[in-house]
Amino acid sequence: MRITVFGASGDVGSRVIDEALRRGHRVVAVARNAERLNTLPSEVEVRRGNAARPEDVAAASAGSDLVISATRPVPGREHELPEVAQALLEGLAHSGTRLLVVGGAGSLTPPGAELPLNQQPDFPAELLPIAEACDKQLTVFRAAQSGPVAWTYVSPSALLEPGERTGVFRLGKDELLTDDEGNSSISMEDLAVALLDEAETPRHHRTRFTVGY
Repeated sequence: MRITVFGASGDVGSRVIDEALRRGHRVVAVARNAERLNTLPSEVEVRRGNAARPEDVAAASAGSDLVISATRPVPGREHELPEVAQALLEGLAHSGTRLLVVGGAGSLTPPGAELPLNQQPDFPAELLPIAEACDKQLTVFRAAQSGPVAWTYVSPSALLEPGERTGVFRLGKDELLTDDEGNSSISMEDLAVALLDEAETPRHHRTRFTVGY
């Protein structure tokens, strides 16, 4: 499979590339600053591109079976997330290429709660801008339910950080996954495993799913 990865220089994007190569896939790595991708293995095709520009999306994904978007805006530019979502849909509209997008956890509903995580009283105020941007990002995709792009949106657990690749995790839909102690977490490595599992065997069509321990 040929996979184009946007946000390839980021924490999640780099692990997606590692997992894709581990499974023998061909990878096109895309970042705004291609110099940040100089340390990738020689078999990875590196391109400079901006996922917020439909023409860049179309060019970088030409000939690919799947696009994985793992872009993450810097603080203060959270508004770019829904803009990127729209650009991805426009850039892939006539390609037949599937789209797998890494989003946020804020719109997941904790077990037994009526309101999503980002509307809970104890939700950290500093995370509200990115959480609200992820909500708008997801709204863009849900509005394209009957559109030409076969998209899937993936929400990680509340805590997403570097860790181990265990290959052992659970999948859910719109409810936050928690362990017996109420913790919600997933390593970036296992998130990448879940993404490549979905890439190889699509099970979630034009919908959102979540990953957690």
